[in-house]
Amino acid sequence: MSTLSTSLPGGTWTLGDLTVTRFGYGAMQLAGPGVMGPPADRDGALAVLREVIDLGITHIDTAAAYGPRVTNQLIHEALRPYPESLHIVTKVGAIRDEHGGWPPARQPEDLRRAVHENLETLGLEVLDLVNLRLGNAQGPQPGSLAEPFETLVELQRQGLIRHLGVSNATAEQVAEARAIAPIVCVQNMYNLAYRQDDELIDELAEEGIAYVPFFPLGGFSPLQSSALSAVAARLDATPMSVALAWLLQRSPNILLIPGTSSVAHLRENVAGAGLSLSDEELAELDKIGR
Repeated sequence: MSTLSTSLPGGTWTLGDLTVTRFGYGAMQLAGPGVMGPPADRDGALAVLREVIDLGITHIDTAAAYGPRVTNQLIHEALRPYPESLHIVTKVGAIRDEHGGWPPARQPEDLRRAVHENLETLGLEVLDLVNLRLGNAQGPQPGSLAEPFETLVELQRQGLIRHLGVSNATAEQVAEARAIAPIVCVQNMYNLAYRQDDELIDELAEEGIAYVPFFPLGGFSPLQSSALSAVAARLDATPMSVALAWLLQRSPNILLIPGTSSVAHLRENVAGAGLSLSDEELAELDKIGR
């Protein structure tokens, strides 16, 4: 299957030895309301995943906790046999409870179970990239990641995982992980208005490590800013398009994984991320999160 990777906004990035499109896709929104249960429109969800491939996107982000297991099962159904160019990234370290919460699950046995569950539901023999999810729903929390991260390193040595990353992590935890084993990405909350990781992004860029913002458009509270709206109006674009384009221009190591359950919205996101922002517009937008 041919891919159109170089024509996507931002071009490509290399995660270890895996080349992915900087514009990726996050599968979380394919599950039901609150990321629980199956989608209302199963055929629509499968169509979105097939469109992801048709657009040339080679980076899909998922987790067994989404649904739980729902997004992995949809990916398996829609895309197997997987194109050689496609790389699926997953995360472990949290599960779902019956109330829709995300309790941590970072004991060694939890992580081993989660890795095997991802392998099974995705229909893979090895996972391309596994992120260790830290902290909680309120954000990163201080503390050592040594025990859980070393468990994933052990699974990597067993040949079940190619590359490792961390998610929802403090800068200290990123440094601790890197002292234990190489990581290829950090996945944290970051967007135009939420800029806590500016320094970390620049450090990682120098080291050739990807930074993958989750909630790139604000998540459950979409970005709202008069400055963003003003720039978008001048460019005859949507505020969300401008926010995605800003992220791609912010640093070359930023990879995008915006999610959607609509084919039309997916195409809009790709087109929007291709906007070229001038230095003046970047400076104006830069003030939002300062």
